[in-house]
Amino acid sequence: MRSKRFGLGVAIAAMMIGSLNLDAGMIRDMIQKRAEAHTTTSSQTSNTMMDVTYGSDKKQRMDVYLPANPQNAPVIVMVHGGAWKIGDKRSNNVVDNKKARWNPKGIIFVSVNYRLLPDADPLKQADDVAAALAYVQSHVVQWGGDSQKIVLMGHSAGAHLVDLISSDPARYPNLKPWLGTVSLDSAAMDIPKVMSTKHYDFYDEAFGTDPAYWADASPYQRLSSNAVPMLLVCSTERPDKPCAQTEAFVQKAKSLNLRAEMTPQALKHKEINDELGLESNYTKAVEEFMRSLGMAI
Repeated sequence: MRSKRFGLGVAIAAMMIGSLNLDAGMIRDMIQKRAEAHTTTSSQTSNTMMDVTYGSDKKQRMDVYLPANPQNAPVIVMVHGGAWKIGDKRSNNVVDNKKARWNPKGIIFVSVNYRLLPDADPLKQADDVAAALAYVQSHVVQWGGDSQKIVLMGHSAGAHLVDLISSDPARYPNLKPWLGTVSLDSAAMDIPKVMSTKHYDFYDEAFGTDPAYWADASPYQRLSSNAVPMLLVCSTERPDKPCAQTEAFVQKAKSLNLRAEMTPQALKHKEINDELGLESNYTKAVEEFMRSLGMAI
């Protein structure tokens, strides 16, 4: 659209020269200024690839935010939340502070959409996230990234999905190993426990009434010996107390000699997503975990 407008501006300027006999120098200056503005706009957007397709469904898309001149760049793959039924990869609280923090540090930031309820249940959503991660692994070298230095990240329902994949990566044969996972405030670590106690109505919509499905969709029950290293952030301010489930998950992981770390934060659920990337001890703790995995950050 910008190119068409620019071309129209050139045509109008040419007609003005012929019909009004305006000063040619003034017209040239005007055209040059428009050309410079067009070039600047293009360069400002050249480091972003929107709606990269990783599947046939319209929701199976990702946005890729590249740093300037990426060369063997580390990668963060972000999965939004929204109770498994809403949310979007371009939401400000999903992207802005994280991209602003990590792009200047030379890191590629990828934000992923996936199918939502009622079109896809959480297990199918996890399949989507795994497919998106596999796509990044196979294409990131073309973007200037390092396929060996990828961290998976998710918030809320997105945290549940990345926890599920990270707890049992062998279930997703299209995936290659990745460095580790940062889980941002999931209260769905132990689905059978959640569903057998008082819980929010949206859990019923997501997980139904079948105990076998609950176990299959539960990171705690799916945790296996090949799980990747995980940092689990939990809010101490939420009434449903996600840190209790997180602590139980960490203890089980340690019993299997797996690396799982818990970092409680005195932040509300939304703030844990919004404020990651701002200068804070919280952001530094997440970065220290990623650094410990071998990511230059």
